[in-house]
Amino acid sequence: MKIIGFLGGYDKIDLVLFIAKILTVAKKKILLIDATLNQKAKYVVPSINPTRTYMTDFEGFDVAVGFKSIEEIKEYLGIGNKELDYDFALIDIDTSEMFQSFNAIKNYANCFVTAFDLYSLKKGLEILSSCTVPIKLTKVLFSKNMVKEENEYLDYLSLGYKIKWDDEIVNFPIELGNYSVTVENQIVSRIKIKRLSDHYKESLQYLMQIIFNGEIPTKEISKIIKSLD
Repeated sequence: MKIIGFLGGYDKIDLVLFIAKILTVAKKKILLIDATLNQKAKYVVPSINPTRTYMTDFEGFDVAVGFKSIEEIKEYLGIGNKELDYDFALIDIDTSEMFQSFNAIKNYANCFVTAFDLYSLKKGLEILSSCTVPIKLTKVLFSKNMVKEENEYLDYLSLGYKIKWDDEIVNFPIELGNYSVTVENQIVSRIKIKRLSDHYKESLQYLMQIIFNGEIPTKEISKIIKSLD
């Protein structure tokens, strides 16, 4: 099982849900772990009887909420020291405690997801304050303006942190239309992608190409995104 971390103070559960759905359609077995403080997945992913820690199936993949480590999930499933039976685990993390608890430094890949309000930037970087060795991160930036000064400001704020930024940067647009799609998805308990803006879908495909290079052909990713109405 390969673990992908989505780190940051910015609300990113919808992005992770989109990725989980695309991977599921690509016939990959997926576990999505919401390890955030607010546990938004508890509210946007339907579940019959949510408890402090639980797992549920949604749109063909599993969602785990309330767990503090992979070991806790194994204990919940009663599999002892056996490996979890998934191709990929996607972990949404927004605190340094969960970063340490899930040992995210050893993940297959990690993305730093942020907008450019100071809360998102500083809260996101706070997650990495306990890093004592360099961590490679891919920038996933949500912005209305997409100007180079924003990226430069992030570079400035991250000075002194043990971060090795990937050369590739993925820019997602902040647009009202995309927000409306995520709200509609939550209301109908579905993951639909078709009505997202072309820019958002292109960024989604680009991000998946970076993370899952060699795992899923680019043409297949593109085809799946177009098929998800």
